[in-house]
Amino acid sequence: MSEKKEYCGLFGIFGDSEAVQKTYLGLHSLQHRGQESAGIASSDGQNILCYTGMGRVSRVFRAGSGILEQLKSPVAIGHVRYSTSGSSNPANSQPFLGEYSSGQVAVAHNGNLINAALLREEYQSHGHIFKSTNDTEIIVHLLAKPAHVAKPDSLGHVLNHLQGAYSLLLLFNDRIEAARDPYGIRPLCIGKTVNGCYCVASETCAFDMTGAEYVRDVEPGEIVTLSKDGLSSRFFVEPGATAPAHCAFEHVYFAKQSSLVFGENVHEVRKKLGVRLAEEHPAEADVVTPVPDSGTSAAIGYAKQAGIPFDMGFVRSHYVGRTFISPTQDKRDLGVKLKLAVIRDVVKGKRVVVVDDSIVRGTTTKGKIRSLRDAGAREIHMRISCPPITNPCFYGVDFPTKEELLAGSRNLEQIRDYLEVDSIGYISLEGLLSCLSLPADHYCTACWSGKYRIPITTVVNKFSMERYQMQMFDNVESYDV
Repeated sequence: MSEKKEYCGLFGIFGDSEAVQKTYLGLHSLQHRGQESAGIASSDGQNILCYTGMGRVSRVFRAGSGILEQLKSPVAIGHVRYSTSGSSNPANSQPFLGEYSSGQVAVAHNGNLINAALLREEYQSHGHIFKSTNDTEIIVHLLAKPAHVAKPDSLGHVLNHLQGAYSLLLLFNDRIEAARDPYGIRPLCIGKTVNGCYCVASETCAFDMTGAEYVRDVEPGEIVTLSKDGLSSRFFVEPGATAPAHCAFEHVYFAKQSSLVFGENVHEVRKKLGVRLAEEHPAEADVVTPVPDSGTSAAIGYAKQAGIPFDMGFVRSHYVGRTFISPTQDKRDLGVKLKLAVIRDVVKGKRVVVVDDSIVRGTTTKGKIRSLRDAGAREIHMRISCPPITNPCFYGVDFPTKEELLAGSRNLEQIRDYLEVDSIGYISLEGLLSCLSLPADHYCTACWSGKYRIPITTVVNKFSMERYQMQMFDNVESYDV
């Protein structure tokens, strides 16, 4: 029902004879974080092989293709992608494999580099040739710069050139480097298998799939190395120099309910959000129903706190992916129609509280409200477990411009009229933060508050690189030959 687009999912493991197979399983468990493309890079200690493709993990690495067998090595990293920088095409699939004076490197990235276009312009002016339009490739060019190669910690030096949100996995021939931006905006955690091999992932649900135990999170500003010597760590910024800015939207929508994110179980946080939502916005109703799946936990909390029966008014098709991470609006609209069907007997003649995690543009939400009316719902009270989204995100979530956001230029009454609901209630920002365990200033709330922890000097979106390339072509004089 919402129209949010997720970013990406990462998984890596060192020293396991089944590293590639476990990376495949880890990516499967992270499929909710991106459905546009998938890829795995592996190393035998001498060479790195990489395979990427468009579509979901099971399609890219389809059974019987032999691809996983060809990649088989004891070290691997993997990536599932939703494009937040660079359009949806094969050239932008990850991991991104490059080679420079220090050897091969494969890079997998979750986040968004807000200074990537400026860095790219600088490097292109010095003759560098780029193969993609995503912001991840700039990291390889930074690593390859001779002045950076000569640094005692070249990776740490390079990371200090980056601005924005990033959780990174870098596969070298002999090691995996996992890094997180100084604000810890995107999640990244460390696990350990029963045979003592270390792994890293965007969410702990990937460890559940691969039989690993959660150890801890990669700290903001930390680089963790997985190698034959085990696990080692260093910081490329002074630890604790700045307060974290964890993306609170992970708890609201993105992460899987079974995951630990920023130290908390996602399902339990969402239930707390539902309880607080019921306290802030009660309704006289006969049934509480969620928009599955990300609204389900909050709806459970709302129903319990309000003392209203919980029931499933929508049935979800598990053969349709998350509509928010579909690349176009037409596909999102069609995906919602295919994904959710109303159970008439649950809502007919009743006053219904509909709990969803968020509303971005509101177009698909409006369609689902209309389907409830058509099914005979007498009253519809919309309740949202995050505050109104009034500002775009520049840190790796493909929220549209402020003008496209439903709450960007509308008050609550106008939103209610647009959605054609009897009432609407959003949880307050203070209410949301009260449901999280860390201090309020440890979370990024820019999409709700407009307060960007990393200053935005240039407005960027997923097509910024494409626009820059077109401007370059426009500025080239044409000659007859």
